Amino acid sequence: MRRSERLLATIRVLGSNRKFVIGFVLLLIVVIAGLLPPVLGIHFPEFGSAPSFRKPSAQFPLGTDGLGRDLLVVLLYSIQTSLYIGFLAGGFGTVLGLTVGLISGYRGGAVDDVLRSLIDIFLVIPLWPILILISASVKSLTIPLMAGLLAAFSWQGSARTIRAQALSLKEREFVSIAQLSGLRTLEIVFAEILPNMIPFVAAGFVMSVTGAILAEVSLEVIGLAPPKATSVGLMLYWAQQYSATVKGWWWWAIPPILVLILIFTSLYLIMTGFDEISNPRLRKL
Repeated sequence: MRRSERLLATIRVLGSNRKFVIGFVLLLIVVIAGLLPPVLGIHFPEFGSAPSFRKPSAQFPLGTDGLGRDLLVVLLYSIQTSLYIGFLAGGFGTVLGLTVGLISGYRGGAVDDVLRSLIDIFLVIPLWPILILISASVKSLTIPLMAGLLAAFSWQGSARTIRAQALSLKEREFVSIAQLSGLRTLEIVFAEILPNMIPFVAAGFVMSVTGAILAEVSLEVIGLAPPKATSVGLMLYWAQQYSATVKGWWWWAIPPILVLILIFTSLYLIMTGFDEISNPRLRKL
């Protein structure tokens, strides 16, 4: 089967799963919303020209903040930042988990013992206190640095899943045939084993993105955010600082919360769809 035929077959399978389609459409809506201001030529307002703490109106649907900035524009740019951090951290974490899992599962022996112990150590490490400590101690925390920090603690779940699949797949006949035909280890791993893991890798990536966004929001809510950057978590931080819920400023807190709910719901549906596609027991008859 050609690559184009495989791609069409994969798209057809994904399109047949309702949960995956709904999740993908919801995530696409969020992504388009985040990209809308640059496309329309709306620049991020460093300082606003409108009155501060203005209530929602026709001109400012979500009101203005303490600097007189349009909160709707700030929210759309915040979506951009949060998704960027989440997908960057998820991508790094997935690549790291895939590498460790494949090496551990395929090589076996002492290599597997060492890498499996490393995975187990990272699984039991208390993530939250360490993230707070590292984030607070970094003098100039940038968005790529925060993404790398989150990726360093978001790979172990993917690694454990990939390792288990590699242990199973390396005992299959097609791997034995590939070994007898003289293929190198890397060729067997990437050409024979890896293509059979695509659904698990995709599900692991979605899980890593979800965990990274959740960790990023949690850090920013307590004030550990990169300077000169706005995100959904930082908007919730300012809502907390100004006691928005106590004052009845629902437009400060509810829109960012709804965005997070939409992001997590879409990622959950995508992950569930991948799981149903890759796990025959979950497929509907």
